Parts: sequence; C-alpha cells; structure tokens
Amino acid sequence: MTVTVRSFAKINLGLCIGALRADGFHELHTVYQTIGLHDIVRVTIGRGSGIEIRCNDPSVPQNESNTCYHMAERALGALKVKAQVLIEIEKQLPVQGGLGGASGNAVAALIALERGLKKQIPGSEKLRIASETGSDLPLFLVGGTVLGVGRGEQVYPLPNLPPTACVVALPPIGVSTPKAFADWDLMVSGQRDAAGSGSASGAPKLTVRSHSDRMLMFSRRVSAWLSGLPEGESKLGRPKSGVPARGRGRAESPLLDLVRTGIENDFEQVVFPQYPELREVKCLLERGGAVYASLSGSGAAIYGLFASRTAAEKGAAKLEKSGVPFQITTTLTRQQYWSKIFDC
Repeated sequence: MTVTVRSFAKINLGLCIGALRADGFHELHTVYQTIGLHDIVRVTIGRGSGIEIRCNDPSVPQNESNTCYHMAERALGALKVKAQVLIEIEKQLPVQGGLGGASGNAVAALIALERGLKKQIPGSEKLRIASETGSDLPLFLVGGTVLGVGRGEQVYPLPNLPPTACVVALPPIGVSTPKAFADWDLMVSGQRDAAGSGSASGAPKLTVRSHSDRMLMFSRRVSAWLSGLPEGESKLGRPKSGVPARGRGRAESPLLDLVRTGIENDFEQVVFPQYPELREVKCLLERGGAVYASLSGSGAAIYGLFASRTAAEKGAAKLEKSGVPFQITTTLTRQQYWSKIFDC
C-alpha cells in the first residue's frame, strides 16, 4: 500500500539564540510558521522488514543517515510492527535552505506510515519521538503558528492567524547550520572579550547584552503581541489591552503585527557577513514592499511577508529582475496545514 502526503515548509518569525547548553545545543526562542511550499513524500508498506529511502535529489542521503530513516525506525518500534518500508521523497524545497525540509519530510513519513498501517501513535509519544529525532520535527506535528523553545523542540500552538502572502527567495547557496552556530559562538565570545578589556585611555568598555536579557526581550515581545490579539483571533482569552507594535494601530494582519514588534533572526548577524549576497536579497524584498523580510532558520532561504497577493507579486518582480529564484506562497493556518497534507 502506498500513501502520498505533502511535506510543508516552515519559516521562522524571529529566532533568538541563547546560551550553549550542557548537551551541546543552544537555547532557542522562535516562532515557527508553516507555509504552502512543500515536498511530496510517498510511503509504500509491504511484507518483510527493512527501510529504503529514494529521492530525486542526489544531495539528499538515501541511507541510515536520512532523518526519514530514523523516524520510520522509531515509529515501527513504537507501533510494535514489522514491515518493509519504502520512502520516496520528491524534493521541491532546497536542501540546507532553512525551510525545515528534512524535518518536514520525516514527519510526513511518520504520518503516511500511520495511515498506511492503520495504526496511530499517541500524540505525546509522537512528540517525544520527533524531538529525539531532531529539533525542528515537533513543529510539523502541530502546524500553523507555533512557539518553539528549549532547543526548538518544545512546541506550543499559538492562535490561528489569517493567511498572509509570502515571497520566498531561494538563492542557490547551502548554509551549514552547525557552522552558523559555531560562528555565533565565536562572535559572542569576541564581544565578551572586547567588553571585558578596558583601554589605557580609559575609554568605556563595550556593553554586551547577556543571553538571558535577549531571550527575555524576545519573550516579552511575543507575549505583548499575544495580549493584544482580539479575542476572536486568540483562543487564549487574552484581553484587548496590548500596545500595538511601534505605536501603530492594529495591523491589517495579526501576523504582520507580530513581526512589527521588532523580532529578528540572530543568524543574520553571522550568515550575512559570510554571504553578503543574502543581505542584498533581503534588501530587494524590503525595497519591493515587504512589510517584513528575514532569513529563515540559518538560511539560505529569505522570505518577505506582504500585505496582499498583489503586493507580493510586485515584490517578487524585484527578485526576478535580479535573477534570484523565488516562489510566491502563503502562510498556512493549522486547519489548512492538516487539511492539505493528504490533498495530493
């Protein structure tokens, strides 16, 4: 039996990098948002045993190192099922693009495996398996707008927000996430050294905001935004007393109001110096009318949010003129995410 599912992408609405933890991961605060761009994952289940991976993109590992393999292996163990599993991945999302392609593929494989076997793993168990497989995986078991904390694997659904037009620029660059984290650590270490050394002339020392201060600021911005959502948009029963972002009135979209709070992606501080062409792509989106533009994850994908589809098409024209590959899409609510997964 073969089950075909869509494996949707995500973008990061702000990403705050915290301190390096004892387990080797960094503390993170981010808001994930699923979008309409996707891969296709097909899972065929037969008699026997073993897991096989196939992919149309030769850069994707087709052995035990593939995240889909680990997810299928864990899922079969949790279901106490023996089966021969073939996972075919039709890649449309870029590899090392910051859109969560590999993580989304793994969760899509799990969802297809459950349907094909007509068995389900309890929700809490699925989240545990996903978090053990990778930091970005649990968000794809929620969909829509999702708060991510811990190393990103602790996920909390945020209120559903109206779909927002989105242009995703896809420069042909692969950015290594481990290297981006290593560069971040070097940058922070250098800032601390500069802050701790005074000059002979008595010049003031550089002030470096601590990890905890930055994480707290990110949390406060998201909390203030949540508290300002009308009750019709928020299922959390928040009062309508939040202060609009940067003194503006309520935005035409609550999602655009969130990004106007000033949340940023910390990875830009280390990725843009390494790849200045990515900074220029962000500037193109901003000049093209994006209300907000940002690197997604560690990149190299850069997205822009627009007030309308028409505005997004005009903004995309800037990228087209500069020869930057792109796709126009929209953000997905939680209901859209789940209703479209099997709509292949």
